[in-house]
Amino acid sequence: MPVIFMAHGQPMWSLDGARIADFRGWAANLPRPRSVLVVSAHWEAAPVAIGATTTVPLIYDFSGFPPELYRNQYPAPGAPDLANEVERRLAIASIPTVRQPSRGLDHGAYVPLQMMYPAADVPILQISLPTMQPGPLLAIGRALAPLRDDGVLIVGSGFLTHNLRRFDPRPGAPTPAWAAEFDAWAAEAISKRDVDTLLQYRERAPGVSLALPTHEHFVPVLVAMGASIDVADAVTFPILGWEAGSLTRRSVQFG
Repeated sequence: MPVIFMAHGQPMWSLDGARIADFRGWAANLPRPRSVLVVSAHWEAAPVAIGATTTVPLIYDFSGFPPELYRNQYPAPGAPDLANEVERRLAIASIPTVRQPSRGLDHGAYVPLQMMYPAADVPILQISLPTMQPGPLLAIGRALAPLRDDGVLIVGSGFLTHNLRRFDPRPGAPTPAWAAEFDAWAAEAISKRDVDTLLQYRERAPGVSLALPTHEHFVPVLVAMGASIDVADAVTFPILGWEAGSLTRRSVQFG
C-alpha cells in the first residue's frame, strides 16, 4: 500500500462538493485498503495511545459550526487486529504504547476519511502523536512500515502550513510570501526524500515561525515519511491549492 499525508481540512469540507470530489478521486486511484491507520494532528498523547477498536462516537473537536456538523456520523468499523499488530510492531522498536478504547475519531481523521470512503466500510484505527520531535516520529513510521504489506493504508493527517491567526476568509484571499515559500521548501524536501533536511525543518525552513506557530499539524508528515523511508517510493502531490490564503492543501502520496 502507499503511504499518504493529507491536508485534512475543516469540518465544513464535508459539505463542500469540490473538496469531496478531490478526496473521492484520490481514494479511487489508491488500492483498496484492508484497513486504515491514521495519525492526526488533533490527538496529542504520550506514550503512543491506541484508540478505539470498536465503533464509538466521533469527537466533535471544534466550535462555531452549523448544527448539522455536530450530528455527523461515520460509523466505520474498528480494527482490533490492526491495534494488536501496531502494539507488537512498536514494542519491537522499543516504543511504548497505551490503550484508550473509548477514544473516538477526531475531525482530523473522520472528515477526510468520510470524503474518501463514504460507505464507512473500511476499518479505521487512530493512534496519537506522542511528541513533536521529528526523530522519534520518523522512527514510529519506520516501525509501522511493514503494515503496508498487509494492506494497511498509513495516513498522516494535518497541514503543511497552519497559522489560524493569519486565516483570511475572503474568497480568493492571496497567499502570503511566507506561506508560499514554506510550502515550496517542504515540497522540494519531500520530493527529494531529503530526510535530514526535514528532520531539521525548524532550523532550515523559510518562514517556519509564521507557517507553524505550533507544530502538531506538520509533524504527521514525518510519520508518513518514516513509513516510506526504506523503499524507493515515488512521491506525488494528489491535492494542491490554498485555503483561507495561507493554509496549503498540499497532500502527499508515497508510493
